Amino acid sequence: MKVPQTSLLWLLLVVQALCAAFFMTDAVLDWTGGEGAGFRHLHSFELFLSLALVGGLSATIALIRSQSRRVRDMQRQLQVAQGAFAQVIETQFSEWQLSDAERDVAMLTIKGLSIAEIAGMRQTKEGTIKAQSAAVYRKAGVSSRVQLLSFFVDELLSEPLVRDVP
Repeated sequence: MKVPQTSLLWLLLVVQALCAAFFMTDAVLDWTGGEGAGFRHLHSFELFLSLALVGGLSATIALIRSQSRRVRDMQRQLQVAQGAFAQVIETQFSEWQLSDAERDVAMLTIKGLSIAEIAGMRQTKEGTIKAQSAAVYRKAGVSSRVQLLSFFVDELLSEPLVRDVP
């Protein structure tokens, strides 16, 4: 049975906190000259706690490295997915034979920009963007921006972007 890393981190934190509490209590008793609880004669226990702290530090370092590796792998997979999605879009735009202006309008539409925002970015009139959008929808066989976006979401979810390589 594999223990979740979060549980392991909490366990390490508790062990390290208990060890720290023991050593702080021991240090206060040494400083004040108090004999309390017989802490002065627990050298083997102090050695055990020191080893537990070193073990906890080692385990924490290993977990940090593992998490860093996992984040790097996830970032790499995200980059692959983004590249694959961009390739799917580009291939479909070519298949639909969109002009450069229509490609720009379609991409900005997919990104969620409004007609007014696209017109502002392209420094053109809203009527022009509406006409180009209508041409994109006609060539794509859809009737709205939602259907255009849905087309690509369906494509994205229809098959895995990253295949397992033997």
